[in-house]
Amino acid sequence: MSRDTDDWTGAPLFVERRAYRRRRAADAARALPVLALFLWMLPLFWRLGTDDVMVSGALVYIFAIWIGVIVAAAALAFRIAPERQGDVASDRDEDGP
Repeated sequence: MSRDTDDWTGAPLFVERRAYRRRRAADAARALPVLALFLWMLPLFWRLGTDDVMVSGALVYIFAIWIGVIVAAAALAFRIAPERQGDVASDRDEDGP
């Protein structure tokens, strides 16, 4: 077998750089809600310290995270979206039937 193919399946070991980056962006898009939930839960732990936290500071934090998640989701959607109609057919060929 060739060095650039898998020994068992014969599939190429390396994919095109654009397809690889698109798949990693899709993975990041799947992880984004989990990260957002974790960041939104952080204010619950702020009261564990000795100082009281002002509610206004917590609200500013929550809305800043909300805006950050929206911006991150838009950026990831832009990275995942096909650039033109011809890319959709090539993506199906790379992923298999």
